[in-house]
Amino acid sequence: MSEDINRRVLDRDCEAVLIPGGETVTLPKETTVVISQVLGGSYTVMTPHGLARIAGENADALGEEPPEYESGSSDTGAHDGPPESEALWNQLKNVYDPEIPVNIVDLGLVYSCEVAEVEPGFHRVDVKMTLTAPGCGMGPAIAADAKAKILSVPGVKDAEVEIVWDPPWNQEMISEEGKMKLGLI
Repeated sequence: MSEDINRRVLDRDCEAVLIPGGETVTLPKETTVVISQVLGGSYTVMTPHGLARIAGENADALGEEPPEYESGSSDTGAHDGPPESEALWNQLKNVYDPEIPVNIVDLGLVYSCEVAEVEPGFHRVDVKMTLTAPGCGMGPAIAADAKAKILSVPGVKDAEVEIVWDPPWNQEMISEEGKMKLGLI
């Protein structure tokens, strides 16, 4: 990506999450940023404060349309049977660590995705995932993104994403596709 092509001046004040610390900041109107990555419905941008993530809902501040990603149905009401496992995993594949251009599933960060019926037609999804490094301040933001995407799947009434450290993550957990994207094979 050419820096000039991806340079934007914010049209309005905009909330962002600093990377890697995870602190939420408000970038003032007229701040110049450079978009370095657009994945999973969010923007990774270089700001005067360093690298930050801007949620797709704030795309207009960048003069952009919200990026498209494979989403679930907006109908999250009663659903015949449990949510489809494939739909849940597809949603998790739309979640990215803003510093790595591979989704959390292909990075091997998601350890489990369990569904339980909480009342007829409504289900709770519990996800256990880890991070590439224990000190990653982006953990809460990544977990919140995963939760929001899971909640968009029909039949899901509630979701919980827990960050765990056992087993410890290592590069062997990355899928073939993820290793190819990262140039590891």
